[in-house]
Amino acid sequence: MIDLANLLPPALTLSGIALVSLICQLMAWRLRLPAILFLLISGIICGPVLGMINPDEFLGDLLFPIVSLCVALILFEGSLTLKFEQLKETGPVVRRLVTVGALVTWGVISVACYWLIGLDVALSALFGALVVVTGPTVVVPMLRTLRATPRISKVLRWEGILIDPIGALLAVLVYEWIVSQAAGHNGFMASLLIFVEVIGVGTIAGIVGGFVMATAMRRHWIPEYLEVLASLTLVLVMFAVSNEIAHESGLLTVTIMGIWLANAKGIDIEEILVFKEHLSVLLISGLFILLAARLDLDALLALGLPALALLAVIQFVARPLAVWISSIGSELTWPERAMVAWVGPRGIVAAAVSALFALRLEQAGYEDAALVSALTFAVIIGTVVFQSATARSVASLLKVTEPERRGILLIGANQVSRALGEVLQRLEVPLLVVDTHWDSIRQARMKGLRTLRGNPLSATVDSNLDLTGLGTLLTLTPEREWNALLNQHFRRDFPAHRIFTVRNERAGANERMQISSKHEGMPFGREGLTFSKLSSLISQGARFKATTLSEGFSYEQWQKDAGKTRIALMALTPERRLRVLSPGLDLAPEAGWTLIYLATSQDEKPGDTAALVARRENGQSEEAAKPALPDPQ
Repeated sequence: MIDLANLLPPALTLSGIALVSLICQLMAWRLRLPAILFLLISGIICGPVLGMINPDEFLGDLLFPIVSLCVALILFEGSLTLKFEQLKETGPVVRRLVTVGALVTWGVISVACYWLIGLDVALSALFGALVVVTGPTVVVPMLRTLRATPRISKVLRWEGILIDPIGALLAVLVYEWIVSQAAGHNGFMASLLIFVEVIGVGTIAGIVGGFVMATAMRRHWIPEYLEVLASLTLVLVMFAVSNEIAHESGLLTVTIMGIWLANAKGIDIEEILVFKEHLSVLLISGLFILLAARLDLDALLALGLPALALLAVIQFVARPLAVWISSIGSELTWPERAMVAWVGPRGIVAAAVSALFALRLEQAGYEDAALVSALTFAVIIGTVVFQSATARSVASLLKVTEPERRGILLIGANQVSRALGEVLQRLEVPLLVVDTHWDSIRQARMKGLRTLRGNPLSATVDSNLDLTGLGTLLTLTPEREWNALLNQHFRRDFPAHRIFTVRNERAGANERMQISSKHEGMPFGREGLTFSKLSSLISQGARFKATTLSEGFSYEQWQKDAGKTRIALMALTPERRLRVLSPGLDLAPEAGWTLIYLATSQDEKPGDTAALVARRENGQSEEAAKPALPDPQ
């Protein structure tokens, strides 16, 4: 075979890796699968299969430092999401899964690896610790296609978020123990002292780094635009210094530092989180192609059936046992427990840390160290492929899927959105209101609406955004560019015909200043209302109302009676399916549908007299006709 790795110029190799990374990310977005799956497969194809990339020759002595620093940043990213208060909010099942469940998983997999693969006790324990981690980057895409019930989604999502730093910390501790035993000191006490030294230095250095950064941010010693640079620089410096003081203590340092910053009071790490999200995509995309290119496929394929048996133990023994123990006494039903036990794909932290530890253990003389990394990558690919292919069918068999996405996601918690949300909630339509402004979110919560404060484009919010049961998107903000951007972003989660927006064109603007309709959602309401008109009508006393149509009072009759004083916006079918009226949709509400409309201040009648008579004749409730309370703002 021709050695393509030596024929390709370095610049072409780097640009090729970037191009392949982009293609992998796009494929993951289009197919709604974890990006790591495509990245690892691409790395294997470009590396051991085609020989286009040879990381050891391409980077030489820089390979080890580059991988080390990238893994340090990835671990810092994961630990930034671990807030102690979240452990109280997530419920006992999640807390047990990331503690007792993680230990159970570690023990079962370690024993299985020792007996089935034949690795020594130390490497088996390290492998078990590495594949404890799931992670939101692999769980969230799977949940979007799974459409599981809210309780299942909540457990799996929070487990993935919290297990990242906890599992990484467990893997680091096991690795430090191996290193301390291999340091050339004889006796249990000597190894124990080295282990304590590594743990002590890593913990102290992490606390010092976190305290210094938190204090600098709290007292504004660093301008805001430099906080991201300062934090990342300090992470790399503390990682290197810690390793110099106590060999291999740097990973523990950056993990502790991230946890400290995440739980520090009086500081805002939002900008750091946003930047590290973009940095993570860059690092992960290139790093994992390089790491997968180093895999020894011959050694992995030589394992044959034992490797498949190990994967079966992870899927059918370790995971179910950990979930069963963690859910004892919980409110989860047995089908929900079975579904949680079925879904547990391994992700980014496992791949990154395993590759780094393999490099270091190879240098320390462990001949089977490369096999640990290869096995980890095999588990990642195996769990992601198998569970992505079977999870939906299993969920349907267990009847734990959301029956139908009949709810609505409202972007914007302003006066208009809050008033509309009250009527929808009264009609028992599932909804979620998202906004970046705290005051607007606070007022929405006071009205009893389900809310989420944050930037919908943030990866942190995106990973926590529970769209279970929500099948319609409505952007209700006064910024037309923001609405268009959000509509494009959520096209991966909502079909185009279920994305709606208020139009906000600039008065008198020429065509060059207008946003193309292909970037926007469908117009909201039968007349395609603008936000300024809606806001103006609400300010003048208009109110959202609902009325039920019947055979004696049809939609055509309602339109005739309404005139210009009422504007039809939405309709709720007898099956409780929400339909949004729009000029681009041929939709005519029928008898039995509940019509949601905006009654202007000129509509002086408290209700629909004709509709009220019709409802009485049909024995229907008048509750749907009650108007929403006017917003005090």
